[in-house]
Amino acid sequence: MFPTARRVLGSAAGPLLGRGASALGRCRRRRLLSTLAILEQRDGQLNLASLSAFTAAKKLGGTVHGFVAGSKVSAAAEQAAKVDGVEQIIAVENEAYEKGLPENYAPLLVENIKKGNYTHVISGHTAFGKNVLPRVAALLDSQQISDITSIHDEKTFVRPIYAGNAIATVESSDPVRIITIRGTAFAPATPESGSAAVVRGVDPKPESMTEWVSEDLAKSDRPDLATASKVVAGGRGLKSKEDFDRVMLPLADALGAAVGASRAAVDSGYADNSLQVGQTGKVVAPQLYMAVGISGAIQHLAGMKDSKVIAAINKDADAPIFQVADVGLVGDLFEKVPELTEKIKSS
Repeated sequence: MFPTARRVLGSAAGPLLGRGASALGRCRRRRLLSTLAILEQRDGQLNLASLSAFTAAKKLGGTVHGFVAGSKVSAAAEQAAKVDGVEQIIAVENEAYEKGLPENYAPLLVENIKKGNYTHVISGHTAFGKNVLPRVAALLDSQQISDITSIHDEKTFVRPIYAGNAIATVESSDPVRIITIRGTAFAPATPESGSAAVVRGVDPKPESMTEWVSEDLAKSDRPDLATASKVVAGGRGLKSKEDFDRVMLPLADALGAAVGASRAAVDSGYADNSLQVGQTGKVVAPQLYMAVGISGAIQHLAGMKDSKVIAAINKDADAPIFQVADVGLVGDLFEKVPELTEKIKSS
């Protein structure tokens, strides 16, 4: 009986020891993980949407640090330090980094990544992130993983491909994983009761062959398109810039919504390219997305199909937009939209 008992104990203890060792290994790996979240700022004001990087970083586990650079960034760093679960904010004060020029910002990041010995670097999949992080990845000899929407574990990530028609699960074996995240998939962290330390980062002061000359920004008192809870977007069906402004702007003001546009409307000059929604524009996921005169090309759907409620107005009952819309109205937008605007105002 004793040999039998020993065999039973051995067969039962083996898996238990294996599971225990596996769990211990996972705990050790999580302790060794360290993530640097890249934050964006403008004129000393923290871009709150960039705090999505903290949300993604905390899903990985391990140590979470933030990084911000530019002129007069101390206030932005202090605000980011209030996010719970963040241990440290690295700040570099230098006018040279204010505009985020990749030629000098990428070497700056690389020096701080090496100093901190980070295993992951996360930024938003924004114009800034798409401009800077590929250079960082190249300098670190890593392959960037772009526009992820989910994190399985420290080396496995999910990202859409083919304008969102297919989902790829990507596993990376690079020692430093360079990642950009889709902001609509990770809610921005909220600065609350955190007390992270703010420390001075390494500034290599790299020479740059480029300089910032000027910028021409579209200014608006309406909500920011990328973070607005309501968006009204116009398409080619509006026929002209004058009609776009006449029809869409009162509707946006009545709803308190941001204004967006399809690529066709932008290419036709109806709206500024900063308002473009789609695969080659901004990806949004508001509570309400109202598509006016937009047929629903796959490239546009890739930028808004995660919206909570999609409403569409189009005179073509067979327009593809109605296949994804929760609410649809078939009719002449030049009649229906002003009528809708007046009803919203009166209510």
